[in-house]
Order: sequence, then C-alpha cells, then structure tokens
Amino acid sequence: MKAIKTDTVVIRPRRAHGNGGDRKKKLKMNEAGSRRKRFKSNIPLFILFIPIIVFFIVFKYFPMVGLVIAFKNYNFSGGIWGSEWVGLENFRMLFSNPQTLSIIRNTVVLSCLGLIIGFPFPILLAILMNDVRRMWFKRTVQTLVYLPHFLSWVVLGGMVLTIFSIETGIVNHLLQAWFGFSYPFLYKEGSWIAIFIGSGIWKEAGWGAIIYLAALSGIDPSLYEAASIDGAGKWKKILNVTLPGILPTIVMMFILNIGHVMEVGFDQVFMLKNSVVSNISEVISTYIYRIGLKGAQFSLSTAMGLFESIIGLILVVTANRIARKFGQGLW
Repeated sequence: MKAIKTDTVVIRPRRAHGNGGDRKKKLKMNEAGSRRKRFKSNIPLFILFIPIIVFFIVFKYFPMVGLVIAFKNYNFSGGIWGSEWVGLENFRMLFSNPQTLSIIRNTVVLSCLGLIIGFPFPILLAILMNDVRRMWFKRTVQTLVYLPHFLSWVVLGGMVLTIFSIETGIVNHLLQAWFGFSYPFLYKEGSWIAIFIGSGIWKEAGWGAIIYLAALSGIDPSLYEAASIDGAGKWKKILNVTLPGILPTIVMMFILNIGHVMEVGFDQVFMLKNSVVSNISEVISTYIYRIGLKGAQFSLSTAMGLFESIIGLILVVTANRIARKFGQGLW
C-alpha cells in the first residue's frame, strides 16, 4: 500500500505485527505438543488396556474367520479352507426346513417377553434401593439380589426344578396340602414360559441394577430439594427428576439388550427344557448345539449362528438410529 500524503501529515499503513501463517504453525505445534503430553501421561492406561485388546482379538475377532464354514460343506479332512464351497446352499437348506421357522419364532417370543417384562425390573430395583436410608438393610438387600448373578445356571436350574417339580417341589407340596392337588408347572407351556422369564429376572435383575445405581448417584441432589420446595411427592420426584436423570443410561442399556433379541441363553434353556414343552423351548442356541455338536452338521449350525448375528446387528443399528432422533443415541 502507498502512503497517503496530506497537507500536514503523511499517513502510512501500519504493518501487521507477525505473520498469520506463523501463528497457525505455532498453534499446530502447541496442539501437537499437548497431544504428545496427553499420550505420554496415558501410557500406563494403554498398557492396562492391552490385555483387553488381546482378549477381543483372540476370542472375538479371530474366530470370525470360521464363519466361512457357513458357505462350505465342511468336513474334518478338508478343514476350513479345503472343504467344498457351496455358496448359499446351507441357508437354503436351513430355511426350507419348517422347524427352523418355529425355532426362530420361539427365540423371538422368549427374548421379547424377557426384554419387555424383565427390562424394567433393574430400574425399579435401583430406584427402591436408592431411597433406602438404613444402610444395614440396604446392604443386606443388595447382597441377596446380587448373589444369583454369581451362581451358574446349573445351580439355579436345579433350584428352580426343586421348587416347581411336580413330585418333590415345594410349591406343589403346599398346593397339595392346602388345596389337595398339584400342578405340572414345568410341563405346561404357559407356566414354563412364566418360570423361564421369572428365573431370568431373579438371576440378573440385581446385577443390572448396579449400572442404574451408578447413574442415580450422578443426579444433582439440589434437583430433589427444588422439587420438595415445589411440593412434589415421592412419585412426582421419580417421574420428573429420577427417570429423566437416568434416561441416557436406560436408552443405552435398552439398545444393548435389543442386540440380544435373537440370542436366548443356552444354559438357562438347556437346564429348564424338557421334551413335553419342546414346541416352545427349542431355540436357536439349543438347535445349534443339537445339530452342530451332537449331529456334526457344522455348516448348518454356523449358517444359523451367522443369521442370528446379522439380525442382532441390524436390530442394534436400527434401535440406535431411532434413539438418535430423540437425542439419546449410543453412537
């Protein structure tokens, strides 16, 4: 720019102190330096995380290579790569079998009932325990409701069978003494489903409540004080403060549970099922065990497992997209 001459003063343009490009370089260098510092400070955490990464790679991702069996006529002599490639033939055989649709129906029905009935129980249990003021009572209840999670289904299944057995069950002994008759709880489809759902809630509700108790501890106590000043009772505090405060956690857990709709636990079904209620108790996990391990039809069982995983992935992604529209997505 040229200087502007006037009659009295010569006005010259001021030169900018420093260069914009230099400032940007300094900012980038400072950001890079801060990133390096953060990385160095977090190195111990990364080292602790290495076993978790190794576990998932070895036991979760590496076994996915075996999914190729679903597209082959697998045999032991040829192995995974040497077996004959059959494309989608295993899936055609699988879904041309009328029993397959029945098995998928049973899996969906039991999973959806468990999700709809069982999902609110940990939330309710956490809210109730959060309001308990006597610590000895709270600790006793927590121990009792957490304990079933640490027991295997072999133990819990034996307990359930002992309680509801038609000949030696405690419940039937009481029915016989009071009303003069017994009821085959484990041999009627309706009562078997109720026992299946109830035993699942009994085992996992206490453990699931831990997450919601942690979420409840993050709610600002001043919100409850403000609600009390406004004259809100216990029920209104739960509706207007507690539930909105843990809503992100509820949505996250619901999305994760949606992914297991096609996955009914093998141990629970295997311990409680019997031939009389096989029309409702035969699910994907027991079908894979029966035709895969016992029947040595590895290609068919892998095809069923792959189908189950794909449906679970689709359900999780769909549920997350719906939740994102309400601002509560998992990712």
